[in-house]
Amino acid sequence: MDGSEWIRTSADERFVSNGGWFDLAAAERVRTFFTKFLRHSKGEWAGRPFELLPWQWRDIIGPLFGWKRPDGTRRYRRGYIEVPKKNGKSQMFSGLSLYLLAGDKEPGAEIYSAAIDRDQASIVYNEAANMVESSPELQSRLQVVRSTKRIVFHHNRSVYRALSADVPAKEGLNAHAVLIDELHAQKSRELWDTLRYAGASRRQPLHLAITTAGFDRHSICWEQHDYAAKVLDGTIDDPSFFAFMAAASMEDDWTDPEVWRKANPGFGITISAEQFAEDCREAQESPAKENSFRRYRLNQWTEQETRWLSMEKWDACGTPLDDLDGKECFGGLDLSSTTDISAFVLVFPVDDGYDVLPFFWVPEEGARVRERKDRVPYSQWIRAGLIEATPGEVVDYDVVRKRIEELGKRFQIREIAIDRWNATQLATQLESDGFEMVAFGQGYASMSAPTKRLEELILCRKISHAAHPVLRWMAGNVAIEKDAADNWKPSKNRSRERIDGIVALIMALDRATTVTPVSKCWYTPGQLCL
Repeated sequence: MDGSEWIRTSADERFVSNGGWFDLAAAERVRTFFTKFLRHSKGEWAGRPFELLPWQWRDIIGPLFGWKRPDGTRRYRRGYIEVPKKNGKSQMFSGLSLYLLAGDKEPGAEIYSAAIDRDQASIVYNEAANMVESSPELQSRLQVVRSTKRIVFHHNRSVYRALSADVPAKEGLNAHAVLIDELHAQKSRELWDTLRYAGASRRQPLHLAITTAGFDRHSICWEQHDYAAKVLDGTIDDPSFFAFMAAASMEDDWTDPEVWRKANPGFGITISAEQFAEDCREAQESPAKENSFRRYRLNQWTEQETRWLSMEKWDACGTPLDDLDGKECFGGLDLSSTTDISAFVLVFPVDDGYDVLPFFWVPEEGARVRERKDRVPYSQWIRAGLIEATPGEVVDYDVVRKRIEELGKRFQIREIAIDRWNATQLATQLESDGFEMVAFGQGYASMSAPTKRLEELILCRKISHAAHPVLRWMAGNVAIEKDAADNWKPSKNRSRERIDGIVALIMALDRATTVTPVSKCWYTPGQLCL
């Protein structure tokens, strides 16, 4: 077999034209190791030989170990694999760790599986240890040391260890392979950066991440996801980077069984179609459950970890605003920190709903720093007039005051709600300017009713925000806290980024609905009111 069936992309063609080749025997060696020496240890597969699933062989193991450089070493040095949960990715990683330890013919190999914490790191390690203890051939050659999460191959002076981000000492490693499980869970890039060049002195090191989709687009996981996507579509030519991603596209109907099959290469084998359908029905009950289903089951990158607002429903409320000059409105002012975004949102009762008009301020220097760090397009928003930048490193509240005074001349601002614990000098000054300031708590007692009301109005399309990009970004960031009595409030601590505009909107909405309520909106979860 000449290996031509493994040439699947233009990048493969270029690799061959530059002297690369496909070594089927090398790839088959890995598959044989799995089948001959490894046994499953859990569920219905327990005790059975580890036969690679078709997608594991065709899309991962075959190309990863078969493609060779002109000098005979492996083509791929780094890689990113992204598949939904329950497709057998962690078990495959466990088997791969053992092959790299005992079957890859690397003297003094150091193999590391890494994860966010000890519990996650134990998943891959424990399965690998179980595989060793279930295999007479491996048990006679490898020593399992569960107390230190090591597996030792004395004959070759090689060791496999499980690492986690909460273990401080990870310097000085000489890794033959680093396998990072569930990269999306990494809260910072510290572990990634520490391990990135741990195999620099090895002849053919492998640095591989496998994960389910995440939600944080400022994370190391999104950085690798984005890089992998560009390698796959040909935007980036990097023959040493291996990429595989199985997912539903955002345009797909997430309730369609064909979409489920498309996103899950193990569908019908490791994943029950009946259970999948049951999970989908449950997901249609609420945005939070839908969010989890789409992320974990369909491998779609969501707006946040636990979504409060459906962004599709939010976008449906983006109709343009009518002329609001001279109309009555209510304000919410969230000053937050002087070094972050301050938000002022006006809510106008109109017909049988509410129009929303937001205003934002950031410190000019702080915006530059955060744009570089978090890749949020502050400068673009500033140029477009969506955010006002005040000179220096902190928000100039005099600029905020002046702007609100101007708005007071343009609209009939009846009340301005402000955090009672953040009633700074600005609140006193605005009161002296003639505005009626209303102290507004940030706990469940004050926030629950208007928070639920906002969700209701969005689902019923009785609110319009004119698709303001900054407010949309904040809406996608919001995480909700709930107490035992099912009271709600937006959580700045749990939300992945700034939500000041939504907090200000909720405060303004409370005053607007208290003074000039509209008719009750009834809705069925998963549907829009008409």
